[in-house]
Order: sequence, then structure tokens, then C-alpha cells
Amino acid sequence: MKNIIITGCCGFIGYHTALKFLNDKKYKIIGIDNLNNYYDIKLKQSRLKLLNQYSNFHFKKIDITNYKKLFNLVKNLKIDYIIHLAAQAGVRNSIKFPNQYFTSNIQGFHNILEISKFKKINHLLFASTSSVYGNSSKFPLKENYNTDRPNSFYAASKKSNEITAYSYSRIHKIPTTGLRFFTVYGPYGRPDMSLFKFTKRILENKPIDLYNKGKHERDFTYVEDVANIIYAISKKIPRKPTFYRILNIASSRPIKLKRFLSIIEKNTNKKFKIKLLPLQVGDVKKTHASNYELLKLIKYKNFTTIEKGVKNFVQWYKSYYKIK
Repeated sequence: MKNIIITGCCGFIGYHTALKFLNDKKYKIIGIDNLNNYYDIKLKQSRLKLLNQYSNFHFKKIDITNYKKLFNLVKNLKIDYIIHLAAQAGVRNSIKFPNQYFTSNIQGFHNILEISKFKKINHLLFASTSSVYGNSSKFPLKENYNTDRPNSFYAASKKSNEITAYSYSRIHKIPTTGLRFFTVYGPYGRPDMSLFKFTKRILENKPIDLYNKGKHERDFTYVEDVANIIYAISKKIPRKPTFYRILNIASSRPIKLKRFLSIIEKNTNKKFKIKLLPLQVGDVKKTHASNYELLKLIKYKNFTTIEKGVKNFVQWYKSYYKIK
């Protein structure tokens, strides 16, 4: 049985990723989360309650910024993989509270690198973001494009992760894969993300703020696809000469925000009341990833359509919040 640490296991992507591995009895999952209150802690506790139903899941409430607690947890354990998904998320929030992002995303990630070095793990996978590409005008976005001009401190913190991971991988020969996620959505999603916010507002008959006057375009990627991809990539361990790679994790099927809204309207059987606003600081106008390198590595082709993904989310939302 392989031992895997998943940080941020009570978060959105962490929860779905943990579920994927837990359903394969060859894995024992050690889930780490600090259960902070960045958004509704009850949602995190609901995810944890479902994970705790698995006999091969073991939870530890630890903040990744506390190196001593991390070290004490792993010092006598054999750890095969670390899947690092814990982070302070949110582009706009990072502009208001940069200290939180420095502590969690940079200092916390350094602790994960030190633990990976100490345990000589077989594979470290870590979350990066499409935000590192900044406000590009060249699409689809490829992994070798320049990412030195982030639009937000959140993006800058993730770019820092990529650079420090590269150096640790190179120096200490830690097989490492960085995952640039593109607008992940789906059931048990984060309340600060667009699909959750839009669905909540339309069901409450409240207007929505539509930034950039609704001209945004996003490469939406369904969360169960992301979990399946992480599961498959974990077995594809990078070797010499660098022991390091970066991959876009995306469906490569961007859609305009107005079409996205129309799909939500169809599934809620309601119409939006819209307030058009200018582009917000830190936002990018468009994301569209090339997933050529990803598909070359794992040949994943069954991406969930946006229609099915939104339908699944709305059904989950109504069930979770008991809305008829």
C-alpha cells in the first residue's frame, strides 16, 4: 500500500482528489488541512465527514506553515507521494491581504519542499495556477510561455512556487510536477468562485456584478476530470535530466462568460439580473490553455462538457442547501 499525503484535503480540489485515490485500496491517504475560515468552514467539514467514511483515510489538522508539526507527522512514516493542494486562494483577495499569501503559499510551500527532501519521496505534485500567465494575448497558452508578469500577488506566489520547486527538484533530485489549474468548477466548489456565486445569486433572485462588462472568456475544467488527471499523472514520475515538469491542467475549451451564464439560467430555470462593471484589478480577460503536453503524457480525452458540469453543480447546490 502506498502512503500519500494530500495537503488541503478539505478544500475543493483536495477533497475530490482524495476521493479518487481513496477508491483505489492500494493507497492510504494522510489528509492535512488547517480548516481555516477563508470561506464557510461548514462546507469543509462536510467534505471531511465524507472522507472520514473511508478506512484508508487519516486526517491531521495541521497548518503547513508549522514545520515542526509537519516534521513530527512524517518522521516515522514511509511517504511515497505528496500532493500539495493547500494554499491561500483568490486573486482579488491577494491584493488586499498579501501577507496571508506570503505566509501560506510561499513559506508553507517551502516547508513542503523540505519535507519532500527529508523523506526522499517518489513524486511531489503541487498546485500552480493559470494566473501565472498574466494578461496574455497569445493563445492557446503553452507551458513554455513567459510567466514573469503576474497580474496579482496570488499569481506571483504561485510563480514563486514553480521556481523554488524547480531548484529543489534539480538540487535534491525530487521528482516534481507542477499543475497549472484552469478555472476548476463542480460540486462542493468554493463559494468565492464564479459558478457558486452566480448560482447562489440567481436562486436568491439577486443581481450579479459582471466585471469587464461580461466579456471574460474562461477555460473551465471540471473538478472530477482534474482529480482523474492528478491520479494518472502521479504514476508518471519525471526522470532525468531535470526531474521536473510543469503541465497545464485544462479542457482547452474556453467559453465566453455570457454563454456560461445562459447555461446556468437553463439549469436553474431563472433569468439573471445583471450589473455591468469594468475590469477589476488583478483579473485577466481570457484564459485558454494548450493541453497538448498533458494529453501526450496521459492521453486523457473524456473531458466533461460545460453543459453537464454546470448541471451537476446546480443539482448538487440545490441538494446541499435544500432548495426545491
